[in-house]
Amino acid sequence: MYMEMVLHVEDGQAFRKIKDTMLADETVNRASITFKDAKMYTQKAGNLIIVSGTDDRLKAAAAIAKAEKTADGKPVAAELEGKEKEEVLRKLKEEEDRAIEGMGGIFG
Repeated sequence: MYMEMVLHVEDGQAFRKIKDTMLADETVNRASITFKDAKMYTQKAGNLIIVSGTDDRLKAAAAIAKAEKTADGKPVAAELEGKEKEEVLRKLKEEEDRAIEGMGGIFG
């Protein structure tokens, strides 16, 4: 089953570590992974990680994200859910559609 997960990571250093770990992981790197500036899609600072793929790949990505903790032991990545997640995915889809339309003008 194909699913999508949106993670928000505010800390830049933690984001880079999670990103590098996901890209190096043999299960997660087979999913579609997109990294975006959170301010482009939300009112939050930091970065977004959008993972699209099978359930096992999303679980592996979530495990990597949850393993990274703040000094006081809290996870640095938060999964967006509900309306907030849907809004991010809607904006991302619109952006992709505009890019495809632009390519049609070039090659059409």
